[in-house]
Amino acid sequence: MPDAPPPTEAPVPAPYAVSVPDDARLLGTPPFLAPGEVVMWRYRDYAWAPGRPETVSPMRVVRDDERGLVAWLAPGTPQLTKRYADGSDLRDVPLGDRYVREPHRVQARSRWRGAGILRVAPAGSPWSVWLFWDVPEGHEPANPAAHDAWEFAGWYVNLETVHRRAGHDTFTGDHVLDLWIEADGTVHVKDADELVEAERAGRLTAEQAAAIRLNAEHGRASFLAGDWPFDDAWTRWRPDATWTTPDLSTDERWDVDLLDV
Repeated sequence: MPDAPPPTEAPVPAPYAVSVPDDARLLGTPPFLAPGEVVMWRYRDYAWAPGRPETVSPMRVVRDDERGLVAWLAPGTPQLTKRYADGSDLRDVPLGDRYVREPHRVQARSRWRGAGILRVAPAGSPWSVWLFWDVPEGHEPANPAAHDAWEFAGWYVNLETVHRRAGHDTFTGDHVLDLWIEADGTVHVKDADELVEAERAGRLTAEQAAAIRLNAEHGRASFLAGDWPFDDAWTRWRPDATWTTPDLSTDERWDVDLLDV
Protein backbone atom coordinates (compact mmCIF):
# COMPACT_ATOMS: atom_id res chain seq x y z
CA MET A 1 0.00 0.00 0.00
CA PRO A 2 1.68 3.26 -1.11
CA ASP A 3 2.21 6.12 1.30
CA ALA A 4 -0.81 8.41 1.43
CA PRO A 5 -2.13 11.05 3.81
CA PRO A 6 -4.78 9.95 6.33
CA PRO A 7 -8.28 9.90 4.82
CA THR A 8 -10.44 12.95 5.46
CA GLU A 9 -13.70 11.00 5.50
CA ALA A 10 -14.65 9.24 8.74
CA PRO A 11 -14.49 5.43 8.86
CA VAL A 12 -17.71 3.52 8.28
CA PRO A 13 -18.59 1.45 11.40
CA ALA A 14 -20.86 -1.00 9.59
CA PRO A 15 -20.68 -1.15 5.77
CA TYR A 16 -23.38 -3.80 6.14
CA ALA A 17 -25.55 -4.76 9.10
CA VAL A 18 -24.84 -7.86 11.18
CA SER A 19 -27.65 -9.74 12.93
CA VAL A 20 -27.20 -9.55 16.73
CA PRO A 21 -29.42 -10.11 19.79
CA ASP A 22 -31.83 -7.29 20.61
CA ASP A 23 -29.98 -6.51 23.84
CA ALA A 24 -26.53 -6.30 22.24
CA ARG A 25 -24.49 -3.22 23.16
CA LEU A 26 -21.49 -1.57 21.54
CA LEU A 27 -18.05 -2.87 22.40
CA GLY A 28 -16.44 -0.74 25.09
CA THR A 29 -19.54 -0.35 27.24
CA PRO A 30 -20.08 -2.29 30.49
CA PRO A 31 -20.56 -4.86 31.82
CA PHE A 32 -17.11 -6.23 31.07
CA LEU A 33 -15.65 -9.73 31.34
CA ALA A 34 -12.77 -10.47 33.68
CA PRO A 35 -9.36 -11.69 32.47
CA GLY A 36 -9.40 -15.45 31.98
CA GLU A 37 -13.14 -15.65 31.26
CA VAL A 38 -14.21 -17.11 27.92
CA VAL A 39 -15.70 -14.94 25.17
CA MET A 40 -17.22 -16.38 21.99
CA TRP A 41 -15.92 -14.32 19.05
CA ARG A 42 -18.59 -14.62 16.32
CA TYR A 43 -18.36 -13.67 12.63
CA ARG A 44 -21.70 -13.45 10.82
CA ASP A 45 -22.02 -12.54 7.16
CA TYR A 46 -24.40 -10.00 5.64
CA ALA A 47 -27.14 -12.58 5.01
CA TRP A 48 -26.86 -14.47 8.30
CA ALA A 49 -30.07 -15.79 9.87
CA PRO A 50 -30.70 -18.39 12.60
CA GLY A 51 -29.75 -21.80 11.27
CA ARG A 52 -27.11 -20.42 8.89
CA PRO A 53 -23.41 -21.12 9.55
CA GLU A 54 -21.13 -18.65 11.29
CA THR A 55 -17.55 -18.63 12.52
CA VAL A 56 -17.22 -18.98 16.31
CA SER A 57 -13.96 -19.02 18.27
CA PRO A 58 -13.88 -19.57 22.06
CA MET A 59 -11.17 -17.27 23.43
CA ARG A 60 -9.70 -16.29 26.78
CA VAL A 61 -10.26 -12.66 27.75
CA VAL A 62 -7.00 -10.79 28.28
CA ARG A 63 -8.57 -7.37 28.73
CA ASP A 64 -12.11 -6.04 28.37
CA ASP A 65 -12.81 -2.36 29.11
CA GLU A 66 -13.73 1.00 27.59
CA ARG A 67 -10.78 0.80 25.23
CA GLY A 68 -11.84 -2.48 23.66
CA LEU A 69 -11.56 -6.25 23.85
CA VAL A 70 -8.32 -8.25 23.88
CA ALA A 71 -8.67 -12.03 23.63
CA TRP A 72 -6.43 -15.06 23.06
CA LEU A 73 -7.11 -17.85 20.56
CA ALA A 74 -5.05 -20.75 21.89
CA PRO A 75 -3.46 -23.44 19.70
CA GLY A 76 -5.77 -26.44 19.29
CA THR A 77 -8.97 -24.55 20.17
CA PRO A 78 -12.19 -26.20 18.86
CA GLN A 79 -14.19 -23.72 16.79
CA LEU A 80 -17.06 -23.46 14.35
CA THR A 81 -16.29 -22.62 10.74
CA LYS A 82 -18.14 -22.50 7.43
CA ARG A 83 -17.33 -25.36 5.05
CA TYR A 84 -18.92 -27.25 2.20
CA ALA A 85 -20.55 -30.60 2.96
CA ASP A 86 -17.44 -32.47 1.77
CA GLY A 87 -15.29 -30.53 4.26
CA SER A 88 -13.65 -28.26 1.69
CA ASP A 89 -13.16 -24.55 2.34
CA LEU A 90 -14.11 -21.43 0.40
CA ARG A 91 -10.51 -20.98 -0.72
CA ASP A 92 -10.60 -24.43 -2.32
CA VAL A 93 -13.05 -22.98 -4.87
CA PRO A 94 -11.95 -20.83 -7.85
CA LEU A 95 -12.37 -17.10 -7.14
CA GLY A 96 -15.09 -16.66 -9.75
CA ASP A 97 -17.26 -19.33 -8.09
CA ARG A 98 -16.76 -18.47 -4.42
CA TYR A 99 -19.69 -16.15 -3.85
CA VAL A 100 -21.98 -18.15 -6.11
CA ARG A 101 -21.38 -21.25 -3.96
CA GLU A 102 -21.28 -19.43 -0.63
CA PRO A 103 -24.98 -20.20 0.21
CA HIS A 104 -24.13 -23.91 0.01
CA ARG A 105 -21.72 -23.82 2.93
CA VAL A 106 -22.69 -25.57 6.15
CA GLN A 107 -21.66 -25.41 9.80
CA ALA A 108 -18.51 -27.35 10.62
CA ARG A 109 -16.59 -28.01 13.79
CA SER A 110 -12.83 -27.87 13.38
CA ARG A 111 -9.74 -27.08 15.40
CA TRP A 112 -7.41 -24.08 15.18
CA ARG A 113 -4.19 -25.67 13.99
CA GLY A 114 -1.76 -22.78 13.99
CA ALA A 115 0.15 -21.03 16.73
CA GLY A 116 -2.05 -18.87 18.93
CA ILE A 117 -3.40 -15.47 17.93
CA LEU A 118 -3.91 -12.42 20.12
CA ARG A 119 -6.91 -10.50 18.79
CA VAL A 120 -7.59 -6.88 19.75
CA ALA A 121 -10.86 -5.16 18.84
CA PRO A 122 -10.52 -1.42 19.56
CA ALA A 123 -13.85 0.12 20.59
CA GLY A 124 -15.47 2.03 17.72
CA SER A 125 -13.06 0.82 15.03
CA PRO A 126 -14.25 -1.23 12.03
CA TRP A 127 -11.36 -3.67 12.34
CA SER A 128 -9.59 -5.93 14.79
CA VAL A 129 -5.83 -6.34 15.05
CA TRP A 130 -4.43 -9.86 15.21
CA LEU A 131 -0.91 -10.38 16.51
CA PHE A 132 1.04 -13.36 15.16
CA TRP A 133 4.23 -14.97 16.40
CA ASP A 134 6.57 -17.43 14.74
CA VAL A 135 7.36 -20.48 16.88
CA PRO A 136 10.76 -22.02 16.05
CA GLU A 137 10.81 -25.58 14.78
CA GLY A 138 11.01 -28.10 17.57
CA HIS A 139 8.91 -26.04 19.97
CA GLU A 140 5.31 -26.94 20.75
CA PRO A 141 3.21 -23.74 20.40
CA ALA A 142 0.89 -24.69 23.27
CA ASN A 143 3.76 -25.35 25.68
CA PRO A 144 4.44 -22.35 27.96
CA ALA A 145 8.10 -23.41 28.02
CA ALA A 146 8.31 -22.22 24.40
CA HIS A 147 7.09 -18.67 25.12
CA ASP A 148 10.58 -17.21 25.37
CA ALA A 149 11.37 -18.56 21.90
CA TRP A 150 8.46 -16.82 20.18
CA GLU A 151 9.38 -14.22 17.55
CA PHE A 152 6.88 -11.52 16.66
CA ALA A 153 5.83 -11.87 13.00
CA GLY A 154 3.42 -8.99 12.45
CA TRP A 155 -0.06 -7.51 12.72
CA TYR A 156 -3.04 -8.66 10.68
CA VAL A 157 -5.70 -5.95 10.41
CA ASN A 158 -8.98 -7.78 9.85
CA LEU A 159 -11.53 -5.31 8.49
CA GLU A 160 -14.89 -6.00 10.12
CA THR A 161 -18.06 -4.44 11.49
CA VAL A 162 -17.69 -2.63 14.81
CA HIS A 163 -18.35 -5.25 17.49
CA ARG A 164 -21.52 -5.55 19.53
CA ARG A 165 -21.61 -7.51 22.78
CA ALA A 166 -24.18 -9.63 24.58
CA GLY A 167 -23.30 -11.77 27.57
CA HIS A 168 -20.19 -13.82 26.76
CA ASP A 169 -20.51 -13.22 23.00
CA THR A 170 -19.02 -10.59 20.72
CA PHE A 171 -20.54 -10.19 17.24
CA THR A 172 -19.03 -8.82 14.05
CA GLY A 173 -18.95 -9.43 10.29
CA ASP A 174 -15.88 -9.94 8.09
CA HIS A 175 -15.29 -7.43 5.27
CA VAL A 176 -13.09 -9.55 2.94
CA LEU A 177 -10.29 -6.96 2.56
CA ASP A 178 -7.44 -7.06 5.10
CA LEU A 179 -3.99 -5.65 5.80
CA TRP A 180 -0.86 -7.56 6.73
CA ILE A 181 1.79 -5.44 8.47
CA GLU A 182 5.19 -7.05 8.85
CA ALA A 183 7.18 -6.63 12.05
CA ASP A 184 9.36 -4.06 10.24
CA GLY A 185 6.29 -1.96 9.42
CA THR A 186 5.83 -2.91 5.76
CA VAL A 187 2.12 -2.77 4.91
CA HIS A 188 0.47 -5.15 2.43
CA VAL A 189 -3.13 -5.18 1.20
CA LYS A 190 -4.67 -8.65 1.20
CA ASP A 191 -7.59 -10.10 -0.77
CA ALA A 192 -8.27 -7.01 -2.88
CA ASP A 193 -9.22 -9.36 -5.72
CA GLU A 194 -11.81 -11.04 -3.48
CA LEU A 195 -13.41 -7.69 -2.70
CA VAL A 196 -13.69 -6.95 -6.41
CA GLU A 197 -15.28 -10.36 -6.98
CA ALA A 198 -17.67 -9.89 -4.03
CA GLU A 199 -18.89 -6.67 -5.61
CA ARG A 200 -19.14 -8.22 -9.08
CA ALA A 201 -21.14 -11.16 -7.70
CA GLY A 202 -23.57 -8.87 -5.88
CA ARG A 203 -22.50 -9.83 -2.37
CA LEU A 204 -21.58 -6.19 -1.75
CA THR A 205 -22.74 -2.95 -3.35
CA ALA A 206 -20.32 -0.45 -4.84
CA GLU A 207 -20.97 1.83 -1.86
CA GLN A 208 -20.20 -0.94 0.63
CA ALA A 209 -17.00 -1.89 -1.18
CA ALA A 210 -15.91 1.76 -1.22
CA ALA A 211 -16.58 2.01 2.53
CA ILE A 212 -14.44 -1.08 3.16
CA ARG A 213 -11.56 0.36 1.14
CA LEU A 214 -11.88 3.60 3.10
CA ASN A 215 -11.71 1.64 6.35
CA ALA A 216 -8.53 -0.04 5.12
CA GLU A 217 -6.98 3.40 4.65
CA HIS A 218 -7.98 4.28 8.20
CA GLY A 219 -6.47 1.05 9.52
CA ARG A 220 -3.18 1.82 7.82
CA ALA A 221 -3.23 5.40 9.15
CA SER A 222 -3.91 4.09 12.65
CA PHE A 223 -0.82 1.89 12.44
CA LEU A 224 1.37 4.71 11.13
CA ALA A 225 0.13 6.97 13.94
CA GLY A 226 1.08 4.35 16.54
CA ASP A 227 -2.46 4.13 17.85
CA TRP A 228 -3.44 1.48 20.37
CA PRO A 229 -2.93 -1.48 20.03
CA PHE A 230 0.01 -0.94 17.64
CA ASP A 231 2.65 -0.71 20.34
CA ASP A 232 5.56 -2.82 21.44
CA ALA A 233 3.90 -3.88 24.68
CA TRP A 234 1.51 -6.25 22.95
CA THR A 235 4.27 -7.75 20.78
CA ARG A 236 5.93 -8.89 24.01
CA TRP A 237 2.73 -10.28 25.53
CA ARG A 238 2.48 -13.96 26.44
CA PRO A 239 -0.57 -16.00 27.58
CA ASP A 240 -1.12 -17.03 31.18
CA ALA A 241 0.56 -20.42 31.61
CA THR A 242 -2.32 -21.63 33.80
CA TRP A 243 -5.01 -21.12 31.16
CA THR A 244 -6.61 -24.24 29.71
CA THR A 245 -7.93 -24.38 26.14
CA PRO A 246 -11.60 -23.31 26.09
CA ASP A 247 -14.28 -25.28 24.28
CA LEU A 248 -17.43 -24.45 22.35
CA SER A 249 -20.68 -23.93 24.22
CA THR A 250 -22.68 -27.10 24.82
CA ASP A 251 -25.62 -25.75 22.80
CA GLU A 252 -23.62 -25.29 19.58
CA ARG A 253 -24.51 -27.56 16.65
CA TRP A 254 -22.66 -28.52 13.46
CA ASP A 255 -23.27 -30.49 10.26
CA VAL A 256 -19.70 -31.60 9.54
CA ASP A 257 -17.17 -32.66 12.19
CA LEU A 258 -13.56 -31.97 11.21
CA LEU A 259 -12.19 -31.68 14.75
CA ASP A 260 -9.52 -34.34 14.32
CA VAL A 261 -9.09 -34.23 10.56
